[in-house]
Amino acid sequence: MCGITGWIDWQKDLTQYPSILEQLTDTMTNRGPDASGTWITQHCALGHRRLSVMDPANGAQPMVRKYGDNTFSIVYNGELYNAPELKKELEQRGHKFYTTCDTEVLLVSYIEWGRACVDRLNGIFAFGVWNSLEQSLYLVRDRLGVKPLFYSYSNGRLLFGSEPKAILSHPDFSAQISGEGLAEIFAVGPARTPGHGVYCNMFELKPGHCMTVDRSGMQIRAYWKLESKPHEDDVDTTAERIHELLKDTVERQLASDVPICTLLSGGLDSSALTTFAANYYQEHNMGTIHTYSIDYVDNDKHFKANAFQPNSDAPWIQRMTEFLGTEHHYIEFDTPELVEALKTAVFARDLPGMADVDGSLYLFCREIKKDATVAISGEAADEVFGGYPWFHRSEALNANTFPWSLATRERVSLLSPELVNWVKPEQYVQERYRQALSEVPRLAGEDQQQNRMREMSYLNITRFMPTLLDRKDRMSMAVGLEVRVPFCDHRLVEYVWNIPWEIKTSGDREKGILRRALRGVLPDDVLTRKKSPYPKTHNPSYLAAVQRWVLDILDDPGSPILQFIDAPKIRALAEGDASQFDLPWFGQLMTGPQLFAYLAQVDTWLRHYKVTVR
Repeated sequence: MCGITGWIDWQKDLTQYPSILEQLTDTMTNRGPDASGTWITQHCALGHRRLSVMDPANGAQPMVRKYGDNTFSIVYNGELYNAPELKKELEQRGHKFYTTCDTEVLLVSYIEWGRACVDRLNGIFAFGVWNSLEQSLYLVRDRLGVKPLFYSYSNGRLLFGSEPKAILSHPDFSAQISGEGLAEIFAVGPARTPGHGVYCNMFELKPGHCMTVDRSGMQIRAYWKLESKPHEDDVDTTAERIHELLKDTVERQLASDVPICTLLSGGLDSSALTTFAANYYQEHNMGTIHTYSIDYVDNDKHFKANAFQPNSDAPWIQRMTEFLGTEHHYIEFDTPELVEALKTAVFARDLPGMADVDGSLYLFCREIKKDATVAISGEAADEVFGGYPWFHRSEALNANTFPWSLATRERVSLLSPELVNWVKPEQYVQERYRQALSEVPRLAGEDQQQNRMREMSYLNITRFMPTLLDRKDRMSMAVGLEVRVPFCDHRLVEYVWNIPWEIKTSGDREKGILRRALRGVLPDDVLTRKKSPYPKTHNPSYLAAVQRWVLDILDDPGSPILQFIDAPKIRALAEGDASQFDLPWFGQLMTGPQLFAYLAQVDTWLRHYKVTVR
């Protein structure tokens, strides 16, 4: 995994601006702590920061290959899980390879198949290839958007980068935000609209899309999208196919020339991935796999079960580590670290995010990085298989909005009347919801309930899942840790997408078909454990700390957030007994403490990035 950046400009001789390219590249040192490289010609400049995972000695980037009269240069962030098959096919076609890294496989794939190469790739990636003969740049992002790619295009100038900070560092780009960007921050929240970069004139290349930039302009197209078609397999065949796909995916993603581990919560998803990994290690005499879990000081004293978090992870982690014989590492954090990490998380995202859920993940990844460079994680299973409570609750299914936006009105009540009148946040969310529904690939013959569950799956895969993938990428790469997500394998997602809801919930359970597919893989009690999300701190000291932080912000007349919020109402909440109220913030995932933490993150972001409103 790495950080990539680039600059195309038809009006300037970029060889005169090497220091600017270095500046863009250096913003992503954390993503690629092992090496740095730049490549510059008259109208194209590419930069790369490397985290060495495959062939550390020979995989330097930007990688350049001459082929006849043409020169091809690539910057690439990601992993190709089918690189061995591609390499074999390319060798049969007469190509020679000089490294064992997948970067060369990807570049030669482009040389052989051109822009159609993307259809052959299995992996997580964002890359750009410069074709000197065509004087064109080809930018691509993986199908599910595991790896990020932001860009800005105006007047024939393209800037791109793995993170907004690369673009923000260019001297001709300023951190401005419009009413639409403010709506993304205060109404949509962390579940950012696909393609939206929040900053003015900054965008995100959407998952499954590619872009070509040449002298004629910029063209963007979708090369992949979900397609609806009848599911022909019965329940048993479906379970077998899921088992095969998941096992193959995990084993492919264990390829690494550096230490690899798994994240283990004791839940269905992480336990399944860890079991496949541990079995593979045993079969290939690779030793004992290391596993990691996160918790918080005194959480055992303050934990209270709820619908989203019905039980704590600790007993289940012990159950799985004993079952598999892994070498487990318990990582625990206390309130002061969590509060400080809220700021670090903003700098990692270049935007406010999921409050302490972001900060704690950053701390968790920082500790893992001391021993490992690659981790396997269970993101996306709930979106793909329909595991969240909102898939199964009438109030979410019948609401005419995103299931995580049920509390939009309450959130809006905390904003300043001026902001509400300007950006019209409730209408903005509704418009984004209608836009999302208009994209759903329908299947003829489905009844109302089947159609609604297809809608819910689409909303989760294309709107909510990117939020968690964005979080995982940014917090892990901020410390140079690569995280792989097997449940995002596009073959698995395509297959499960068309499984009828009655089969997905076989056994009358959420993710019933996944549980069926894992019979004989996991212990029965783990197989039937109810879903429990990524753990949050329940320590009242954390709530008290973020309350004090918000009060300090309110007491400072220079605080940039004051113009956007209803300060008296926020003060009343912050000065009261906040442990007694339960104010939904981000669906039901964020409540009182997360509200204050998010406001503090917004204020930090506005200050640090010197954001101006346009």
